[in-house]
Amino acid sequence: MPALSSIDIKYLAGVGPKKADLLKKEIGIYSVEDLLYYFPYKYIDRSHIYRICEITGSMPYIQLRGKIMSFDPVGEGRNRRLTAKFGDGTGIIELVWFKGIRYIAEKYTIGTEYILFGKPTLFGNRLNIAHPELETPDNSPISQGTGLQAYYSSTEKMKNHFLHSAAILKMMAQLWTHLPGPIFETLPAYLIQQQHLMPIQEALRQIHFPTSPDMLRKAQYRFKFEELFYLQLNILRYTKQRQIKLGGFVFQHIGHFFNDFYHQCLPFELTDAQKRVIREIRNDVGSGRQMNRLLQGDVGSGKTLVALMSMLIAVDNGFQACLMAPTEILANQHYETLSQLIAPIGIRIELLTGSTRKKEREKIHEGLMNGDVQIIVGTHALLENTVQFKNIGMVVIDEQHRFGVEQRSRLWRKNHRPPHILVMTATPIPRTLAMTVYGDLDVSVIDELPPGRKPIQTLHQYDNRRSGIYAAVRKQLEAGRQIYFVYPLIQESEKIDLKNLQEGYEQVKKAFPEYNVCMVHGKMKAAEKDAEMQKFVSATAQIMVATTVIEVGVNVPNASVMVIENAERFGLAQLHQLRGRVGRGADQSYCVLVTSHKLAEDTRKRLEIMVRSNDGFEISEADLQLRGPGDLEGTQQSGIAFNLRIANLAKDGQILQLARETAAGILDDDPSLENPDNRILQHQLQKLFKRKIDWSLIS
Repeated sequence: MPALSSIDIKYLAGVGPKKADLLKKEIGIYSVEDLLYYFPYKYIDRSHIYRICEITGSMPYIQLRGKIMSFDPVGEGRNRRLTAKFGDGTGIIELVWFKGIRYIAEKYTIGTEYILFGKPTLFGNRLNIAHPELETPDNSPISQGTGLQAYYSSTEKMKNHFLHSAAILKMMAQLWTHLPGPIFETLPAYLIQQQHLMPIQEALRQIHFPTSPDMLRKAQYRFKFEELFYLQLNILRYTKQRQIKLGGFVFQHIGHFFNDFYHQCLPFELTDAQKRVIREIRNDVGSGRQMNRLLQGDVGSGKTLVALMSMLIAVDNGFQACLMAPTEILANQHYETLSQLIAPIGIRIELLTGSTRKKEREKIHEGLMNGDVQIIVGTHALLENTVQFKNIGMVVIDEQHRFGVEQRSRLWRKNHRPPHILVMTATPIPRTLAMTVYGDLDVSVIDELPPGRKPIQTLHQYDNRRSGIYAAVRKQLEAGRQIYFVYPLIQESEKIDLKNLQEGYEQVKKAFPEYNVCMVHGKMKAAEKDAEMQKFVSATAQIMVATTVIEVGVNVPNASVMVIENAERFGLAQLHQLRGRVGRGADQSYCVLVTSHKLAEDTRKRLEIMVRSNDGFEISEADLQLRGPGDLEGTQQSGIAFNLRIANLAKDGQILQLARETAAGILDDDPSLENPDNRILQHQLQKLFKRKIDWSLIS
């Protein structure tokens, strides 16, 4: 018998080439196996049948049992519709169809008994049901012994061709009744027994045609565990292989650069969290294995200082270090900060970006080749083939989600052995997402701010209170502080947004005529943008009107107010990032979220969380709960090609933890999965993760 994955969906009875083409293009169902694994998104209990005399217009979906008494076509052309009278002996209700009129009139007959399912609405003074589902009693969910009916996602194009949820369910029933091949188990027998999982065949049957809520829960658990288990097994086996194949440069001692900096140049006492992270990094780089560590910390928590001290360990051991940032603004800022910090200890540090002049670039290239340049800060320019190092031993990547894995891998190839890797992010990542997207990295967290920092006060104001907002801003300006006004810029509507930004700029200038106002947005040339940015950094301009280009890379301790216009258009993580641009000095800082009165419920919740909390990790967890993980934002960067079919990272954290521990235990005993019992795991990994490039040797 052929494998189910090799049988084209067009050969399933009732499908054919046209429907098959739609299924392939719209929802990626190519084979009968793909259909089996197309899981329902919800279930509706259809065990109860109402009588028409009980129905009101405010009820949700209901079920009736009765007969069509008459059909009546109404109107012409675009206004054409088909109505029908449906009765059950206790009353009559009107049914109406606006599409597929000929199909409906041919399929359903007057006087035949049907089970009807739909949502009643009150139109004028009469109840009707638009586009109801109709089944003969023999084919309805009740006849199958359970009232739980599966519902499947369908696109508008599919619905227009009658490939709606009910049609998919019918195809599923056809497939299940006449399975053209065996369903093979996808997990080892010992694992099914150990984790008390439902066998694959039973789980697939129950997920599409549940016999009870309890059996449905068990089937869902089986597939959630399996999905997360293979995701973790894939991540962890590459980590294991890298550890086995690659040694790391051993940084054996802490020398005078690190010690001189620590004793003479530290701008403030390190927090306990910073000390803990530096210890973790020292253990890594002295262990003989390549460090691969993610450093998480809120804006202003002192990640850059930790990165610098890590790079100084490399320099003390005769290696070079580099720090790569996603934008020129951020690279320039890192260079300025690091140069000032290490000026007294005599380390040569250089900056390399796309704007670096040719003559200067040649000097830097030469210094990197002969080892005179000990620390280099730069952008994507560091990835160019012309950039070669004498002995690169430590690579720090800031806001690493902005770099693709293929790009980053070019840095690793600039030495005979991959350097130690420290990737940093100021976007706090929920624990479940970190285990998935960054599951191959060790994670360090800086969870406290440097002493003297005051929590930012966040306020939500409506745009009809602008005079009050401007009055509060004026007080801060009179006290010598600086102000940000931020406007959204979303790619699809750039022209509209730039117009709004320009209007906002004019409005702010008019409201504060005695102060200098600068403007920054992503469409400006780099030199123009830097010049405007410099006005604000040097305090020549007291107000900056900008788009989210200031989300990362602007450090102005004197800025005390961040006004975010149209705050409803930003996600929680982005709002938190923007807010982090203020509160960098010792003064009390404020973030004002300005919106219209009309707000969706989830938007209102987002804003309430921002007002209540300054904790980036609490905010990121809330963001995951509200918006869901989608297709795992950023997974392409980690080389993970896996969209979740059934598991939900916002809700299934405990299953994920168990799956990770289970995968780790299996790999501890059998790193290459060569044991006969584990061959099924190897087979499934190859099937699920078809990679064009083997990223096993890089981060």
